[in-house]
Parts: sequence; structure tokens; C-alpha cells
Amino acid sequence: MTRDEIIDFVRDLDGVLLLRPEPGDGSPDIAWGDTFIYYAPDGAVPTTTQPFATIVTKNYPGDESSRLDRPDTFRVNIAAGKDEFLARVGRAPRDPAAEGEDASATDTLMAHPVYGTLGWLAVVNPAERTEGVVRELLRRSYDLARNRYARRIDSPSR
Repeated sequence: MTRDEIIDFVRDLDGVLLLRPEPGDGSPDIAWGDTFIYYAPDGAVPTTTQPFATIVTKNYPGDESSRLDRPDTFRVNIAAGKDEFLARVGRAPRDPAAEGEDASATDTLMAHPVYGTLGWLAVVNPAERTEGVVRELLRRSYDLARNRYARRIDSPSR
């Protein structure tokens, strides 16, 4: 599964906004080449919510364990939520990771090495073994983001 296949999959979902920072657009240079996937039916980058998924192509400070500095390596990150996280990795997000988990393993669903405690899952270079799971998780994460958006819009405090 390539980055473009992931992007094409989410692009087909209603209300998705893809933010793809690049030189000259005012974004920090560390974000260039990465993709941030939001539910934003108005087409504006939300200021009060995080993306529901990201695709990162490089190590970030404090997030080097996936070894994204290898050639042709990327990681898709998905805000799965507590229940889905528990169902997929067999532990609550705030529980400690199992001894020996390898955040650089490819085509393997795992807790996000930094944001796992917040219910994020990740796959480095998804391929045959994880492609279906990645698509399913992206759809579920999209549904969660869409539902959060609807609750904010319908909130009496607005």
C-alpha cells in the first residue's frame, strides 16, 4: 500500500481535507512531504481538533523509533480511539507496551510509538498483511471525526 493509495482512499470520503505542507506555503519545513488528514467539510483546516490520520515520511524529534529515515519508508498514523485500540492491540492505550515491541517493524499494526497513550495506532509501510486493517481503521477514524464534528456543530453552546 503506497502513500498515494492511502491518500486516494481518504480523498473519496465526504468532507475530508488533506493538508500536504510544502516549501513556500508557510508551514514548518519539518512537515514538508507529510500528509495531515482532517474531517473538515467546510474546507478549512480545523483550529480546535487534530487530524484523524497522518502519513509521515521522516523522523520527528522524539519520534525516531520507527526509523523513518530508511529509504522509501513512511508511517500511517490513525486516531483509533480507546475501544478500537484495545480491540486491536489487546491492551488499553495507557497500559505499558509489551516488552520487545519494535516500532520499526514494517507491515505490522502497532501502538503509535509516541501517541499510543492517546489511542493512536500506526503501521510502517503497510502492505499485504495490513492493507485491509488500515482501510478499516481509516474509515472508523473518519467516522469518529465526523461524529465529533457533528456534536460540536449541534452543541447548544455554539
